[in-house]
Amino acid sequence: MNAFLRYAALAGIAGSFLAPTVARAEKADRDKPVNIEADRVSVDDVKKVQAFEGNVQLSKGTLVIRAERIVVIQDDDGYQRGVATGSGGALPSFRQKREAQDGYIEGEAERIEHDARAEKTLFFNRARVKSGLDEVRGQFISYDALSEQYFVTSGPNGTRAQAGSGERVRAVIQPKTPATGAASSPPAATLVPALKGAVDITPRQEASK
Repeated sequence: MNAFLRYAALAGIAGSFLAPTVARAEKADRDKPVNIEADRVSVDDVKKVQAFEGNVQLSKGTLVIRAERIVVIQDDDGYQRGVATGSGGALPSFRQKREAQDGYIEGEAERIEHDARAEKTLFFNRARVKSGLDEVRGQFISYDALSEQYFVTSGPNGTRAQAGSGERVRAVIQPKTPATGAASSPPAATLVPALKGAVDITPRQEASK
């Protein structure tokens, strides 16, 4: 495999690693090219393993993942599993714009794994995921992109922390306030049931005859 084709193959694998990391992520990112920066790149075509090392940055549209080392493994069916790790206390991190919103989704942990087949992302040790002003922390966070559900534990690898360890799952959930001016609007007529989260919904009035 020549150098150009090998780089293209690496870019394609990295793209599949990045694309489905979080729910409501920017959909346009899927069609964007992957840009890769690293101090070293090694490829094992036989074992289908690619390793990016040294201040690695992967970017695809609005999505940016930074780590000291990222290893991507491809199975016989063409699905990839990526593992991002840090060094010297620096945690791997990701950041991506939310779909149709101004906010970003951010996360970090000592190790981040993504399984493209199962569409699951796992965060191990000192894990943190933040969406807007909401944030959750734990020793393990599992995110399922298919069901859009999080599973967070106080202990490593999905376990419960030992009593007296002081490890706890911690979450900050901000109140969802209505749009500006909604509080001063008159209530909707009782003939039409209120819709959860709806703003400025009023019953249709018939034209005067």
